[in-house]
Amino acid sequence: MSQNNMSDMAVEIKDISKVYSKGGGDHFTAVDNVNLCVRKGEVFGFLGSNGAGKTTTIKMMCGLVTPTTGRILLNGCDVALARGEAMRQIGVVLEGTRNIYWPLTAWQNIMYFGKLKGCSSKNIKERGEALLKELGLWNRRNDIVRHFSRGMLQRTAIACALVADPPILILDEPTLGLDVEATEIMKALLKRLVQDYEKTVLITSHQLNVVQELCERVAIMHKGKIIADKNLDELLSLFGQDYYQIKINGALNGPLSDLSASEENGVTVLTGRISSPKRLYSLLEQIRKRGMTLLSVSPLEPDLEEVFLKLVKDERGISNYDDNQNHV
Repeated sequence: MSQNNMSDMAVEIKDISKVYSKGGGDHFTAVDNVNLCVRKGEVFGFLGSNGAGKTTTIKMMCGLVTPTTGRILLNGCDVALARGEAMRQIGVVLEGTRNIYWPLTAWQNIMYFGKLKGCSSKNIKERGEALLKELGLWNRRNDIVRHFSRGMLQRTAIACALVADPPILILDEPTLGLDVEATEIMKALLKRLVQDYEKTVLITSHQLNVVQELCERVAIMHKGKIIADKNLDELLSLFGQDYYQIKINGALNGPLSDLSASEENGVTVLTGRISSPKRLYSLLEQIRKRGMTLLSVSPLEPDLEEVFLKLVKDERGISNYDDNQNHV
């Protein structure tokens, strides 16, 4: 990322670590020397399994957890040195809509969070009305939000996050628990936030199909470290060039490398990563020598979930695949 003009960066995470004391002199490193940047106007996916350090990183961005080392800049504002100004750069929607108050109405939530961010009553009312109308909640503005559906709660939370017009929006599991219709509404809203309002959006989610549809770039965190950070198309293309499906007639006669196998209608389907053409030809020769009939060989374009699981399982990070690509 060093080649980019840093003035184009909405988020700059520099050498961030978080170490917790476990007592008795033991320590646990939740985040280990992480460097990450998000460009202005970008839709960025921040992925990681439970315990990867992703939530701790987000909490440090939001000023809720103090880093052990490093700096976080939000539109150039240092979270540690200028916390108030830095917090005005972001709107946050937490998983489970934990950033709205359920005993209040939608309008009361809007007013509360607008005041909390230092907005004038006039601006809150104007922007709140516009947001609730766009989100289809204006006619329910005076209803207590605890009676809302999950999708309505999510839209209320987004309205509260946007009432102060922050340039950066952080969304934690924005479509979790939503039905198909509500999910489509939410995805359309997120696209409009970038296209029409030029927001920078950072999404954390375990629903990787949503991330794949919405995000331009993804970073994957594992055991406190960033193990991948690439444009989505580039990441999928990198894996797609050595990911294959091989079909043979009948049952598989013993295991074949580390390819996964499944059977359907008398056909065995083998899928997995094959690192080079030489390795592919070797596997095909093994199939021939075992007397199995080859039906087809075809390259596959893996989806983000497959890439994520492979990287996390490998643990060596994306550089291992970059290196293999360079040597094919």
